[in-house]
Amino acid sequence: PEDAEDSPVPAILEHLPYRKRDGTIARDQLTHPYLAGHGYACIRVDMRGNGDSQGLMHDEYERQEWDDAIAVMAWVAEQPWSTGTWGMMGISWGGFNSLQVAALRPEGLKAVISICTTVDRYTDDIHYKGGCMLGENLGWAAQMLAYSSRPPDPEVVGDDWRAMWLERLEAQPFLLETWLGHQRKDDYWKHGSVSEDFSAIQVPVLAVGGWHDGYRNAPAALVEGLNGETRAIVGPWIHKYPHFAKPEPAIGFLQEALRWWDQWLKGIDAGIGMNATERLWLMDSIAPERWIDDRPGRWISVDQPSEEQGLYLGEDGLQTTEVPFSVTVASPQTCGDGAGEFFPFAFGPELPADQTGDDAMSAVFDGSAMKRDTDIVGAPRVRLTVTPKGMSGHLAVRLCDLRPDGTSAWISHGFLNLQHHTSHETPEALDPGKAIDVEVTLDQCAYRLPVGHRLRVAVSTAYWPFIWPDAEAAGVDITAGLLVLPVRPTATGDETAFAAPEGAAPWDAETLRAPSMTRHVQETDDGTRTIRIDTDTGAFRDRAHGL
Repeated sequence: PEDAEDSPVPAILEHLPYRKRDGTIARDQLTHPYLAGHGYACIRVDMRGNGDSQGLMHDEYERQEWDDAIAVMAWVAEQPWSTGTWGMMGISWGGFNSLQVAALRPEGLKAVISICTTVDRYTDDIHYKGGCMLGENLGWAAQMLAYSSRPPDPEVVGDDWRAMWLERLEAQPFLLETWLGHQRKDDYWKHGSVSEDFSAIQVPVLAVGGWHDGYRNAPAALVEGLNGETRAIVGPWIHKYPHFAKPEPAIGFLQEALRWWDQWLKGIDAGIGMNATERLWLMDSIAPERWIDDRPGRWISVDQPSEEQGLYLGEDGLQTTEVPFSVTVASPQTCGDGAGEFFPFAFGPELPADQTGDDAMSAVFDGSAMKRDTDIVGAPRVRLTVTPKGMSGHLAVRLCDLRPDGTSAWISHGFLNLQHHTSHETPEALDPGKAIDVEVTLDQCAYRLPVGHRLRVAVSTAYWPFIWPDAEAAGVDITAGLLVLPVRPTATGDETAFAAPEGAAPWDAETLRAPSMTRHVQETDDGTRTIRIDTDTGAFRDRAHGL
C-alpha cells in the first residue's frame, strides 16, 4: 500500500519456482495488487535457482527452500512498512511449501492459505498413489525441467544473466531419476509431508481444493489432522485459483482470503468462526464430457463426518447381504482411456469421459436404482479379498454413476499396488494363489446420486496412462468385497454462499497465439493404441516489459 511507511501493514508471501516475470504474471496480476489494495504487502518471490533469483535448486521442497522463505520474511519484518506479522499462501507448490514452512513455526507467521495441496508427498502427490506410479510422474519431471531451464531476465539481473543461466543449466537435476529411486514411502517422501506430524502446525490454515483437480484429499485431511482454526473450501474446479477457475461456479476467493488475513493478521473479527468447517460444492449428476464450463450443484456446509453405509459386492452386483462369489479380472492395458488427467489445468479435454469403455474391461458390481436422492460426501472405501495370479499386481477401483441415458459417469477412484497391501514402507512380493485382504480408499468427493440412478463399483488391474503398468499384469480373482459409502442427509438447497469473483486489473498483454488443446486416440490393426495430447499454452507479449 502507498501509505504503508506511515501505517505499517502485515505481509503475505508466495514463494514459487515458476518465474514471476512472465510465468505466473496473469494470475499474480489479478491477486496480489488486489490484496495490496486492501492493506497488505504482497511478497512474490522466485525461488532460489529459478526465474530472476540466484543460486541453484536441486529438488522439490528442500530445507533450503523453506529457510529462504523464512529469511525473506525476516528481512520484510525489519522494514518500516511492515508490522512484522505475515501469512503465506499459494497453489500447488506454493500450497505445499506454505504448510511446510508453517510446520517450522517461524517468527511472525500467523496464518496460511494452502490451495490444491497435499499433506502426504508419497500417497497423495503427483508421483505415486496407493503405491502405483502415476503417469504424471514422468510428465511433471519433464515440465519442471523446462520451467527451471528458463533464463533470468537481463532487465532485472543485469549483465550476469548469461552466467547465472549457464550455471543453472549445468546443475539442472533430472528429477525423474530421483523420484524413480524412491518407489516406496521412505524418508525422502516423509520429508515435507506435514501428515507425519500435524501438531507441528500451530497456525490457522484455510485449505482450498477442487473436485476436478488431483489434490482432492488434503482439505479434509487438514481439517481432521490439525488442531486449532482450520477451514476448508472445495469447489468443482480444476487446478486453478478459485476466483478464475472452471468449471463454474468460480467464487469470490480474494474476498474470502481477505477475511482470513484480516482475522489472523490484523485481529479483526471477520466472522471466520461463523463458517462451517468445510464448505463443499455438492455436484449434480451430468452426462460425462471431456470438458465442461459449468458443473451444476449446490454449496453445502459440513461440520460432521458422513454416516457410513455398507454394500457387499457379489455376483448380483451391490447388495445388502454377503454371498460367496468369485470373479476373475485381468484387464488389458488399454483400460484407463476414460480417466482424464491427474490435474487438469488447460481448460481443455482433460476431465473423465464416459466410463463405459473402461467398465467393459473391469469387474463391475452394480447397485439397484436409487429410490431417493443420495448425497455421497467423503472418501468411499472398498474392501476386497483377492487372490493374485502373479508376484505383483495393481488394482484400480472406480465408483461410477450409472445414468438412465446409458452413460457411466466417474465419481471417484483409488489405487493399490498389491505388494503394498500391508505397508507402503516395506512392500513385499505376493504369493501367487494365496488370498489377501486389501482396502482401497478412494478420493474425497461430494456427489449427488439422483433417484433412478445406480452405483457401480468397477475394479480393474490396469489403468493406463493414469498409472504405470504392472510388470506381470497377471490378474486377480476377487472372492469378497464391501463398499463403504459416506452418505450425508440430502441437502435441500444451498447451505452457504460466496460472493462473485473480484480481482485487480488483469494482465496487460497482447495475444500472439491463442491457447489450444487437442486429444487424439488412434488404434491400429495389431491392437496398438496411441494417445496423443497436443497442448499449446499460446503466446503472449507483456506490454510493459516486452517478454
